[in-house]
Amino acid sequence: MKISVLNILLVSVYLLVAHPAAAQTQKFAGVNLKKVFDGYWKTKQADLNLKDRAAELDKRRKEMVSDYQKANEQYKALLDQANDRAVSVAERDRRKGLAESKLREIQEIEQSLQQFDRSARATLGEQQRNMRDKIVVEIRELLNRKARADGFAVVFDTSAESITSTPIVLFSEGLTDITEDLVKQLNASAPAGVLQNTP
Repeated sequence: MKISVLNILLVSVYLLVAHPAAAQTQKFAGVNLKKVFDGYWKTKQADLNLKDRAAELDKRRKEMVSDYQKANEQYKALLDQANDRAVSVAERDRRKGLAESKLREIQEIEQSLQQFDRSARATLGEQQRNMRDKIVVEIRELLNRKARADGFAVVFDTSAESITSTPIVLFSEGLTDITEDLVKQLNASAPAGVLQNTP
């Protein structure tokens, strides 16, 4: 995405330098894509849904950690019982077998917990990417329609950064900012009360 923004910027600079007369007839606009994305009601709803999903996964993880802690306590108790010299050798061997079985159970819980953590991270990451991609497509479709309708030749993302994390658009006098218009148009379709209920 940064490379395509840079290419557009280079083409625009070329137009301004090589064809100043043509550049003066072109209309350019800017949009803070981050602000539009963050201000869109669907983004806020998707964030709430992700937080709910993360809370569900966290609750399940806490249950697994609790099971792990209980199994550890049981293992320690069984190990102490297996070392009790007051009982017969046969009973100590039986208790030692129970302790070994509990240790295998603990190892299985550890593996399940690690697998759960990997799966949860992957699931949340994929849901977040899918949500972001879908919302960006919606924003771009609206932006493209607006740019065509208003006769803009190029629309710059004023929130874009270069590889060195510096702003790409350093100065934009005379650049029409369509950020607020896009946010208003996107939020015009918000269900009643949704914008009041989101942070």
